[in-house]
Amino acid sequence: MLRFKASTTQSILGSAVALALLYGGAVQAQTATVKVLSIVDHPALDAIRDGVRDELKTAGYDADKNLKWEYQSAQGNPGTAAQIARKFVGDQPSAIVAIATPSAQAVVAATKSVPVVYSGVTDPVAAQLVKSWSATGTNVTGVSDKLPLDKQVSLIKRVVPKAKTVGMVYNPGEANSVVVVKELKDLLAKQGMSLKEAAAPRTVDIGPAAKSLIGKVDVIYTNTDNNVVSAYESLVKVANESKIPLVASDTDSVKRGAIAALGINYGDLGHQTGKVVVRILKGEKPGAIASQTSDNLELFVNTGAAEKQGVALSPDLVKEAKTVIK
Repeated sequence: MLRFKASTTQSILGSAVALALLYGGAVQAQTATVKVLSIVDHPALDAIRDGVRDELKTAGYDADKNLKWEYQSAQGNPGTAAQIARKFVGDQPSAIVAIATPSAQAVVAATKSVPVVYSGVTDPVAAQLVKSWSATGTNVTGVSDKLPLDKQVSLIKRVVPKAKTVGMVYNPGEANSVVVVKELKDLLAKQGMSLKEAAAPRTVDIGPAAKSLIGKVDVIYTNTDNNVVSAYESLVKVANESKIPLVASDTDSVKRGAIAALGINYGDLGHQTGKVVVRILKGEKPGAIASQTSDNLELFVNTGAAEKQGVALSPDLVKEAKTVIK
C-alpha cells in the first residue's frame, strides 16, 4: 500500500484544485452567448443568420458545447424589435448580431456597452449605427450589404434597353431604402432617366403600390427593402399580370419571380459577419473593427419570369449569369 505524507497529500490536492480552477476557468472563458435579432424572416436574412452560426461553429463555438445561441425575429414590427433588443441587452450576452437596419437601430438604441455586430444594413452611417465606415471606438461594428448603384442601373438597362422611367416600391420608414431612392434618383437623372416612387410602409401595401405604377414606368426595380422582400410574391403577381419587367438587387428574389438581380451572396455575408463576431469573442473590441462591405456580387437571371413579363433577354446576359432559373 502506498503511503503519502500529509504535506505531500496537501500538495497533490492543491495542485488538483489549481488545475481544476485553471481548466474550469478556460472552459468558462471559451463559452460564449450570442443573441441574434432579425427584423423579419425571409431568405436573404435567414441566410445571414445561418452563415453566422456556421462560421461560429467552424471557429469552435458549438451550440451543443460552448455556445449559448438565441435567435428571434421581430416579424416585421419595429416595436417588437425594440422589445426584443431590450431583453437581449438585459441578458448581457457576449455579442448581439442585429440583422437588417430596423433591428440594428433597435439594438444600438438599447445599449452602449454590449458588443453589437450589424449585418445586412445598406448604409450604417445614414442609419446612425456608426459615425463613419472607419473604426469608431464604440460598441458597434458590422458588415454592410451596400451595392454599387451604377452596376444596378447597368443591369436595368441590359434587361430593358429602352427604359426611361424606373419604378421603385419601397418602405419610406426604412432608412436605407430612403438613401437608395435619393441616390438612384440622382444617378438616373445623369443618364437621362427618371425614378417613379411608390411607398409601401406595410407588407399589405406592396401590391397596391405596384399597381399604382402600371402605365407609368418601363421597369420596376427593388432594392433590399425588407418589407418588400418579405412579401415579394405580391409584387411579382402585378409584374406578371401587367407585363412590367421586374429587376431586383436580392438574388433570392429572382428565384421568386424577378427577371434578374446582381446581388450579394447573403450566405457569404453571414460568414463574413460571423468572422467579425469571432474576433470579438476572442477579445477584440468592436470599436476597433471598421465596418465592412462585400465585393462578392453574383448575377442571377430567370428566363421564365422574363417571358411572363414580356422581356427577351440577350444571350450574353444569360451566359454571364452564375445561376439561370427557367
